[in-house]
Amino acid sequence: MSDSFLSPMTAPFFTARVAPGDQQCDAWPDQPLLISLEQGGIDWPSSCRNGTCRTCLGQLRQGSVRYEVKWPGLSSEEMAEGCVLPCVAYPVSDIELQAGPD
Repeated sequence: MSDSFLSPMTAPFFTARVAPGDQQCDAWPDQPLLISLEQGGIDWPSSCRNGTCRTCLGQLRQGSVRYEVKWPGLSSEEMAEGCVLPCVAYPVSDIELQAGPD
């Protein structure tokens, strides 16, 4: 048997933590962060689920996300400040998220 069969695999998900507090859940890279939060039992405000209403707006305190939509409902300044819309954001690392902008 080759050693390649014994090498550990990378976990297929990340961890999302919500501040303040100690809530956390698995965050899957192939689904919007909002869905992962809901599946993890975390109550997060939401409405439209397409990045236009901004109800789910949060502050990304740690980690990074990607967007599949061209305009995710945030200005470049808001993105630079760490604002994120979990309904259309996909995690690319472990993250820490805070409700609403700082």
